[in-house]
Amino acid sequence: MAIGDDDLENRMSAKHHHRGIGSKGGDRTGFGPPPLVYSDLGGDASPQWTSWLVPMFVVANVAVFVVTMFVNNCPAHSHGPNRRCVAEFLGRLSFEPLRGNPLFGPSSRTLEKLGSLEWDRVVEKHQGWRLLTCIWLHAGVIHLAANMLSLVFIGIRLEQQFGFGMLSFDCFNTSLLSSVVINLRPRPPDLGSGSFGSYTFRLNRIGVIYLLSGIGGSILSSLFVRNSISVGASGALFGLLGSMLSELLTNWTIYSNKIAALLTLLFVIAINLAIGILPHVDNFAHVGGFLTGFLLGFVLLARPQFKWLARENMPQGRRLTSKYKPYQYLLWLLSLALLVLGFVMALVLLFKGEDGNDHCRWCRYLRCIPTSRWSCDDV
Repeated sequence: MAIGDDDLENRMSAKHHHRGIGSKGGDRTGFGPPPLVYSDLGGDASPQWTSWLVPMFVVANVAVFVVTMFVNNCPAHSHGPNRRCVAEFLGRLSFEPLRGNPLFGPSSRTLEKLGSLEWDRVVEKHQGWRLLTCIWLHAGVIHLAANMLSLVFIGIRLEQQFGFGMLSFDCFNTSLLSSVVINLRPRPPDLGSGSFGSYTFRLNRIGVIYLLSGIGGSILSSLFVRNSISVGASGALFGLLGSMLSELLTNWTIYSNKIAALLTLLFVIAINLAIGILPHVDNFAHVGGFLTGFLLGFVLLARPQFKWLARENMPQGRRLTSKYKPYQYLLWLLSLALLVLGFVMALVLLFKGEDGNDHCRWCRYLRCIPTSRWSCDDV
């Protein structure tokens, strides 16, 4: 099953050897939705992993933006009084004129060259790799700063809580225990079990949610948006928000103040999705990323029951026989099935050249709602 907490179990069971089961509660940060945690024993903070992947993602995004500006080379193609680059002292890294890009960034032509999301190039020119590369590109400094601040405040806390999980399998008996691959440890074959051998992967769950949510957002965006390019990590970030919601729901019984936490999280998600109906914001990437992350949260972020973690110190007759609650197993199965089915169907429709707007007339309002102040005709 894809919800392994083997490391968490080992670390917590050592503490349970000395103490009984402690209190449970929530924690909040100063930004965005509350990254919900529970204390494991006696009021102590829950075991935390060191966050390293999210900082690496931030460094990678910044590095890609620097490379983008180097390739853009504004001084080489901007001449005349009305085409002066912004921050010319940066030389080759200076920004495009604000009339062309008000976000202090490169030209759209440079973004297209480096891998922005564009339906024609993905489908007609078979450049499917753009579904991934667009996640690492940003339209400007403002765009980059907003996304990276969100990633730091949301992603680091999530990675500290959930860190690594284990993915183990064998030839006949498959057991998916959770989610970028860090280590592969082959185990010798157990001939008595009817298996040719088994293997264990050590995986960073938040990294998988971030990347798959970004791709999910790109796929949905490509299905519905054909007349513009799209860049940015917003879909991946919405995936982290979605996983926070499903994590709260699947681990519902371990939290105190759960209603307040749920309402706060729903409010933050609603506000962010509402911003997406403004012109020139790719809300389909937001929605696609959110749905992907929401399903992945059920698959990857379920926590074991407290009594299971403390089973070694309980009488034989009172020990739990199941690591997870029945509803957690059910949510895992349904979410995994919907996730696989959704990706397969969306990719088939996309590369067949289908336009999602033909199958969902009202979906265009997810991207832009016309008002007296703006029009959505050019969106």
